[in-house]
Amino acid sequence: MRGRPGGREGARRSALRGRPAGGSPRDGRPQQEGGPGPQLPASITADQLDPEARAELRTLPGDLADAVARRLVAAALADDPQLAYEHAQAARGLAARVGIVREACGIAAYRAGHWSEALAELRTARRLTGRGGYLPMMADCERALGRPDRALAIINDPAARNLERAVQIELRIVESGIRRDEGRPAAGVVALQVPELTDGRERPWSARLFYAYADALLDAGREEEAREWFGRAAAADEAGETDAEDRFDSLDTAVIEDLGADDEVIPGQPEADPDLPSQ
Repeated sequence: MRGRPGGREGARRSALRGRPAGGSPRDGRPQQEGGPGPQLPASITADQLDPEARAELRTLPGDLADAVARRLVAAALADDPQLAYEHAQAARGLAARVGIVREACGIAAYRAGHWSEALAELRTARRLTGRGGYLPMMADCERALGRPDRALAIINDPAARNLERAVQIELRIVESGIRRDEGRPAAGVVALQVPELTDGRERPWSARLFYAYADALLDAGREEEAREWFGRAAAADEAGETDAEDRFDSLDTAVIEDLGADDEVIPGQPEADPDLPSQ
């Protein structure tokens, strides 16, 4: 979740993902539509919003729904987390009682590192929508706020047993981070030892799981195993969601350097004469 492994939340990303139409959110002619907030470019249109998310705006009048949709698209496409947060806040100012809007606010606040606000928004979104996919981000916010007990209470919420497996895995990733924060790296490794780790099947979230496991192994001092799992994460990460390839390469370099160090002459010891037979 936070930072590693890859800094992307797994919950409900597809519904909020905008579809680019000729440029980034800051391309094109700025417009004043959409209420107070960052200027919207002409390239952002309401129909770029995912249909699933657009359907949740159907309770709003047509013009208002379009204005909110454009803000949600801008928030989803913005590279700058703070800009995304400001667009989401503008959408909230227009339709604060719509669950998908509060969800977007929570996700944007989470990405921008506004932990308390993200937690509040995601709690509201959960109450409005009834969806439990926000739990990993909520737990990670509690972790970031230095409240591991509250984070673990969310992770162990009985409702989590009925969630999609992808969300359950995200909860395990957060739990692993908490255990490592506690100075228990071995427990962080164990938290991620789920059947999907070694069953030979790749899933959309496999790269995140492999990466988190590699990171936990590295913290536990198991460098060779960590390198192997960073390699697996890189192979599974077709979308470039993590920096697994870079982590793999850095560990590979470290291993080579260590092997080279074994051949160095120990200070105070004579160098071997290549003309003499070995003992």
